[in-house]
Amino acid sequence: MKPTKDQLARARVLVVGDAMLDRYWHGAVERISPEAPVPVVKVSREEERIGAAANVAYNVSTLGAQASFLGVVGDDEPGHRLETLLRETGIRTHLKRDAGLRTTVKLRVIGRQQQLLRMDFENEPDHEVLAMQSEAFAELAPAHDALLFSDYGKGGLAHIPAMIASARQAGKVVLVDPKGSDYNRYRGATVITPNRAELQDVVGRWSGEEELRAKAQNLRAALDLQALLVTRSEEGMTLYDAQGELHVKAQAREVFDVTGAGDTVIATLAAMAAAGLSLRDAVPIANRAGGIVVGKFGTATVSYEELFA
Repeated sequence: MKPTKDQLARARVLVVGDAMLDRYWHGAVERISPEAPVPVVKVSREEERIGAAANVAYNVSTLGAQASFLGVVGDDEPGHRLETLLRETGIRTHLKRDAGLRTTVKLRVIGRQQQLLRMDFENEPDHEVLAMQSEAFAELAPAHDALLFSDYGKGGLAHIPAMIASARQAGKVVLVDPKGSDYNRYRGATVITPNRAELQDVVGRWSGEEELRAKAQNLRAALDLQALLVTRSEEGMTLYDAQGELHVKAQAREVFDVTGAGDTVIATLAAMAAAGLSLRDAVPIANRAGGIVVGKFGTATVSYEELFA
């Protein structure tokens, strides 16, 4: 089952999470520095992209659904730049500013088509601005069909338990891309989407499908989730729910860059759920989207046409 373009155009997804600006400095490497044994990159081009949770919202909008983004940024140049980029892409933007916060920036230096260095600029938001975010969430949530929390562990989702509880009470579909080892914060969500490594951090290692199934279903029951979707890179992905499980094989023809693939998967899942599809119908579509995006460089997105070509 696939949604029509009209169904998707009416689907409204609110993404809440850690905002980030991805910066790329591209250049040529022609010599080694005389000061230290490092390459000298002569920067010829600078590029900026929407990153982290904001990239999830971007993925929702390129699929043709209505995306809103709620997050916390600093009152600084990267924060204002991120807001401009979000608005230019047609995402309804609700940024809360914290004067004491540095907007998270990941600066990647690229030479000869490969990443040579990454520099991160970040700190944690304060309690007041997070309270403002929770208030904004309470106002925005009723007008959306699906609520997606994208946790990058930068402190922007400190108040997530209360937001999930209110969203579920209102009967909304709640999707969470988790981070860290304390999944109690996500209790009551409709579905969470850890990758293989993230799940291992929480439930420990497993030695086969049978043990993975038991661990996944136990975690699902313990956290009162409707479903748990484990993304397993070359092994595809598996949805565990009350009916049992649904496994779909990986579809990537050529893996060029896995950056942001998880963003694309959960964004597609949310857009399809917002359009009225069940999780079981949405998972194969999200899997296809992930397979397309790993064939592109950097944090990339997928269009409706590519997805249903």
